[in-house]
Amino acid sequence: MNKPKFYHHVMIAAVAAMAFSGISATAEPLSSSGSPEVSAESREYVCRRPAVSDRLFVSKAVEDEIARVKSLLTNKELAWMFENCFPNTLDTTVHFRMLDGKPDTFVYTGDIHAMWLRDSGAQVWPYVRLANSDEQLRQMLEGVIRRQLMCINLDPYANAFNDGPTGSYWESDNTDMKPELHERKWEIDSLCYVIRLAYQYWKVTGDASVFDDAWLKAVDNILTTFVEQQRKEGTGPYRFSRKTDRATDTLNNNGLGAPVNPVGLIVSSFRPSDDATTLQFLIPSNLFAVTSLRKAAEILSEVNSDRDRAARCTALADEVEAAVKIHGVVDHPEYGRIYAFEVDGFGGRMLMDDANVPSLLALPYLGDLDASDPVYCNTRQFVWSGSNPYFFKGTAGEGIGGPHIGYNMIWPMSIMMKAFTSDDDAEIKQCVEMLMSTHAGTGFMHESFHKDNPSDYTRDWFAWQNTLFGELILKLVDDGKVALLNSIDI
Repeated sequence: MNKPKFYHHVMIAAVAAMAFSGISATAEPLSSSGSPEVSAESREYVCRRPAVSDRLFVSKAVEDEIARVKSLLTNKELAWMFENCFPNTLDTTVHFRMLDGKPDTFVYTGDIHAMWLRDSGAQVWPYVRLANSDEQLRQMLEGVIRRQLMCINLDPYANAFNDGPTGSYWESDNTDMKPELHERKWEIDSLCYVIRLAYQYWKVTGDASVFDDAWLKAVDNILTTFVEQQRKEGTGPYRFSRKTDRATDTLNNNGLGAPVNPVGLIVSSFRPSDDATTLQFLIPSNLFAVTSLRKAAEILSEVNSDRDRAARCTALADEVEAAVKIHGVVDHPEYGRIYAFEVDGFGGRMLMDDANVPSLLALPYLGDLDASDPVYCNTRQFVWSGSNPYFFKGTAGEGIGGPHIGYNMIWPMSIMMKAFTSDDDAEIKQCVEMLMSTHAGTGFMHESFHKDNPSDYTRDWFAWQNTLFGELILKLVDDGKVALLNSIDI
């Protein structure tokens, strides 16, 4: 998330954590070391969720799933963290209502009361699997999709939206701002996350009602925006600049960013971190666009019987995929053929990875590549090594960060992605142990933590990271790794 400067590097006290996370006032206190204080007799961890009456959205299916998973886990701290984190999106960020007789759901990121297309799609993603067991949950998810399509049709270049024409902290940005926009940073993945959620919702529930005229208009906007940002017919309509002391919060060249050679790839002016790209062909996001366009084509063919739009999606996906293979794969002197993070089409390339998803590490998690893909395997080794300038290793843990927070700050999201994309039980166990040892006694995930000091962290209320942790534990349980989780003893 992009935030005003004062959000960063805050040492969080227990009172602040309660205020921002919706933590119950009856939660177990923290010791001076940051660890939960539990009685020697009971060794119990007290739930840190808001009181039931204060929860924004309650789903019986989700509550039943929490009870099921907790009953399987013998590590009390892990069960406690799962109970706190998995429902955090529902408890604290979901605003569900009806609009013109149809579900409408506005989802905060957490401590920023705006809706990012990326975050909202990722935040509710783990609940889709339960939609058929809870009609109100299904309607809430339908409402997220309808709200996202509404946002795209308002402005496909925007990354974050307000709940109405309220204006925002960033309304003075030099771009085509509207009062309904919280921020207008062009990021490919914003549009892809909408398709990903809608597709999965349809596959699970069979409900195709969301694929109405608003959907078709959104597809047109997505295709138009992607093609404009291939930059074949000039630079396109998008410009962005901001008065700021953060170089990654604005674009050079009068708001156009670094030059690109139009080779078929799509420009992403900003990364999923909301930081400006250095070279504007962001490879993880281009691969995400490929799979998203193909999902859109399947929906258009099977639901809308719209062969023309489906063919346009497929053709663009094929073009971008071919361009990635030519321009996005490079030779590394140590790791061999790997995916570059960013390229410019002129031969320039940036070799790194950022923790935010889509990332190179997370490509199999999103379904953009198979984890056995040999180029991905090489890339995975590269990004989790000192050869990646944003890989940090310290006494508290190791993982990937990024320029959004800066040196030595590890994002738990990267540790989760390593676990999601691994088939090595020892590696998975190490990742879960690291997540458990770096939450600073709060029972929640954070945006980032210092490699040598978990108590030095950013954002105590970041719903995507919390729900993603719950998703990881749920996946491991369903993959038959309960014994592995129960073998953790920290």
